[in-house]
Amino acid sequence: MAQDDQPSGSTPKKSHPVRRAILILIVLLIVVGIGIYVFLTRNQYSTDDAYTEGRKISVAAHVNGYVTRLLVNDNQFVHEGDVLFTVDNRDYEAALKKAQAAVEQANANIDAYRLQVAVAQKNFPGKLVTAKGSLAAAQAQLVKAEADYRRQRSVARAATSQQDIDTARAALEEARAKVLQAEGQLTQAEPVDANLSNASARVTQEQASLESARAQLRQAELNMEWTQVRAPHDGWIAERSIEQGNFVQTGQKLFTIVQPEVWVVANFKETQITRMRNGQKVDMSVDAYPDLKLHGHIDSIQLGSGENFSTFPPENATGNFVKTVQRIPVKIIIDNGLNPQMPLALGLSVTPTVYVK
Repeated sequence: MAQDDQPSGSTPKKSHPVRRAILILIVLLIVVGIGIYVFLTRNQYSTDDAYTEGRKISVAAHVNGYVTRLLVNDNQFVHEGDVLFTVDNRDYEAALKKAQAAVEQANANIDAYRLQVAVAQKNFPGKLVTAKGSLAAAQAQLVKAEADYRRQRSVARAATSQQDIDTARAALEEARAKVLQAEGQLTQAEPVDANLSNASARVTQEQASLESARAQLRQAELNMEWTQVRAPHDGWIAERSIEQGNFVQTGQKLFTIVQPEVWVVANFKETQITRMRNGQKVDMSVDAYPDLKLHGHIDSIQLGSGENFSTFPPENATGNFVKTVQRIPVKIIIDNGLNPQMPLALGLSVTPTVYVK
């Protein structure tokens, strides 16, 4: 007689229907939750490859010299126009006085040459008239001398003497010499316009010297002004590399001023920017300040990937090509949410979420 292999009094194990229903319900809730989350976030794109950015102004020396006063410290907030440091100005003060003297000298020379022009406008025409008169007088004297000489030669020998003849001949030669002398003086006096132009040219030349002296004076004034280095904009002092007593050179970078304006640069994947447009709303969280919630909008999308603007951009046409997802920098302007007590340093990590709908 066949006997059942099951022990007596035992029943087969069966899944409890309530437990199975609960498991199915949990799975359905998870699936529904995932679906709702995907549906609600379908128009949101986020990235953790984002950071704060701002304007940084490099402050350099305009002139060479020793730093006599240092008026700022690290991370100090300064206002536009504040004096940051001063350079020893004694050499530049001497150069300024020398340039001022050169301008005064040029002005004095111009006044003197203008007076000479005014005198020349009277002298040169007057000399011409005098030369013409002297020539006429000499010519008249020559005519008289020639007549006297002819009369001495034409009279009878008994009516004159050799001394009178010699005197008449000498007077004739003297009259001829005076005519030649008067003609030479007239030749010298005739170029009146040329002489006047020459006098006027000296004024023009000195006016050019005056302009050169004024330019040197302006440069000396600028050098003197640049011995006081002032803040070009409001901001915080950073990267200070100067101490009182240091010798600074023209163009040497000494400070960086970080301006208060801050924005966010987010490097989204190229597949995420398809629906992004300027003006779309953005929510942001900052790792450094978890309680700080920022709100802004997309300002612009860079027309080029980060790699394309790197120092050594990739040469995809050479060697083996491996396709990688590119990152496109997106500039995000912060509209509100900033806390003056928690200024954002440049380079802080940010997580932005863009609403592309």
